[in-house]
Amino acid sequence: MKDFWKKLKTPIIALAPMAGYTDSAYRQLIKSVCNEVICFTEFTSADGISYASKKTLEQIQFNAQNEHPIVAQIFGKHPNHFVKAAKYLEEIGVDAIDINMGCPARKVFSSDHGSAILKNPTLAYEIVQATNEATKLAVSVKTRIGIDKIDSDFIINFCKNIAKAGAGLITLHGRTAKQMYTGIANWEIIYEVKKNLNIPVIGNGDIRSKEDAVKKIKNLDGIMIGRGTMGNFWLMAEIYAALHHKNYTRPATFAEKLPYFLKHCELNIATKGEKIGILEMRKHLASYIKGIPNASELRSKLVRVNTLKEAEEILKTVVM
Repeated sequence: MKDFWKKLKTPIIALAPMAGYTDSAYRQLIKSVCNEVICFTEFTSADGISYASKKTLEQIQFNAQNEHPIVAQIFGKHPNHFVKAAKYLEEIGVDAIDINMGCPARKVFSSDHGSAILKNPTLAYEIVQATNEATKLAVSVKTRIGIDKIDSDFIINFCKNIAKAGAGLITLHGRTAKQMYTGIANWEIIYEVKKNLNIPVIGNGDIRSKEDAVKKIKNLDGIMIGRGTMGNFWLMAEIYAALHHKNYTRPATFAEKLPYFLKHCELNIATKGEKIGILEMRKHLASYIKGIPNASELRSKLVRVNTLKEAEEILKTVVM
């Protein structure tokens, strides 16, 4: 179990954890398009798990039939809470645990979670070591290349010590915490980190096409894709095929894509019920029609739907 990451076929193709997006329904849909993708849960509070918060425990749930292997991503700043969370996650059957030290959201950063952990390397190492010692599962870390500036010596040393503390894989997003999602991701420093580690390293940031993935993989063990998959589930299959020298043809027309859009709705309803499921689908529905004629008019209707039937009727007008 500790060798989870080393047993995977490389290059690894991973779905990034995105709060409010990569829930069970989203992950199941991605897996139905490309089963080889390694999915990460939405980032979830280790504090909430340790306190057995109902909302938190519901967020970390997954479909055992469709989502394995599944990596649970957790965040926090208290090592003892990571210990409790790790034991719980092992009990419910996840395949690995990822520790978030990269979220740049202001609310997260200001509470000393996510990428703010970079300010306290000693605490970061303690969290990884405590988590690793508490479970038989592999432990990994997702972080950024710095806080407010790029310092290659700092991030290389940070990652080396994270590995010594027990991380079996590191995912690096090529921006600093201060940059959030602005500017261009710097992959050169990710390649430098990989040169200095003997564990797998995955790169993340600005992957929006198979060409991007092929260009940026270089000496890395995998690619993580997040925002590029929104309304574009087939991107994962295209990237997997390109990196593994296989062929894949994506759906070309809206009519060919429509069954996937409806399946996403059905999966979300199956896990959350129609009322909440469709309410949460509104943001996804709006992304589905990006770039098509009369998109703004359709979007104004889709963000107000309350049932699957309403959503289906509006989406079907696109192909009529």
